[in-house]
Amino acid sequence: MVAVGVMGKSKASRHKPAKKVSSLSAFDLFKGVPPSCLRMIERGTTVKKFGAGHIFYRPGELGQAMFLLEEGAVQTFRTRGDKRLIVAELKPPAVFGEMGCLGQCIYHCCAQTIGPSEIRAISKVQVQALLEKFPVIAHRLVDLLTQRFVRVLLDLEATSFQLLIPRLASLLLTRSNNGCLKGLTHKDIAEHLRVYRESATAALGELRKAGIIVVERKQICIVDQGRLERAARESR
Repeated sequence: MVAVGVMGKSKASRHKPAKKVSSLSAFDLFKGVPPSCLRMIERGTTVKKFGAGHIFYRPGELGQAMFLLEEGAVQTFRTRGDKRLIVAELKPPAVFGEMGCLGQCIYHCCAQTIGPSEIRAISKVQVQALLEKFPVIAHRLVDLLTQRFVRVLLDLEATSFQLLIPRLASLLLTRSNNGCLKGLTHKDIAEHLRVYRESATAALGELRKAGIIVVERKQICIVDQGRLERAARESR
């Protein structure tokens, strides 16, 4: 009798296996969308792995999909000749290519992986169906576009009105890891600051001569954090 009772209790205490949490729930864009719908989107799409340097689209191309960055990093930019204007560097979870599914459905910049990445593509047809079924997603896409426009506007203002040294100091502080920046070339810095490479090299030279940084091959080390922070706060 005891054995039967124990066995019955064991069966009663069993739980149903928990449903797998959708990776899409990490994206603000899909907050409030039912889990069943997120799982449906996952079943209808595929996450693909890409190496560094893969280009998803270029300016002027007709939109085919919106992309979700789940792992890795993506850079969006525009080019003119051999010059590159960086629009944004995206880390997961992030959305890009949304302009290809809205309005005129045309991409206005390039999007390229800057490291091994895992990315999900949602077709334009799927995106439009989602917008009709869940208007909140449309509102969030508008918020996303607004935030990105404001960021570009502030970057343009900084480029136009702020001195180069404070902008460079801010970039070094933001990108440093334990006081060092590795793999960042003078060309990369110039593209981030929207200046010629020669100007970026000259500004780095000023900080180096002042004893604030040490410049090595593809590595910059901050040796005086306090002075670099003060340089970043300098106004015009």
